[in-house]
Amino acid sequence: MKMILAIMPTSISEPVSAKLIEADYRVTKFASTAGLLSGGTTTLMVVADANKVETALDIIRNLIPASASTDAARARVTIYVIPAKDFERV
Repeated sequence: MKMILAIMPTSISEPVSAKLIEADYRVTKFASTAGLLSGGTTTLMVVADANKVETALDIIRNLIPASASTDAARARVTIYVIPAKDFERV
């Protein structure tokens, strides 16, 4: 199990989360803040089996607008993939 945290501008979070849900991923979306007192970012939290992580990452990457720079210093989306030891729905 892996947890994907994708921090992105709020303006692109809706189409990304909708496409992930359409592909049968469970998505939790919450507002976040990047930098000192700046807003307008959303974090998507997605838990996926290890063999489905690359597909989820492809969905996210394909929905980033073409104008977004691939230069790490000016990246518009930050993605973390973290091992998730336990996952429980109560």
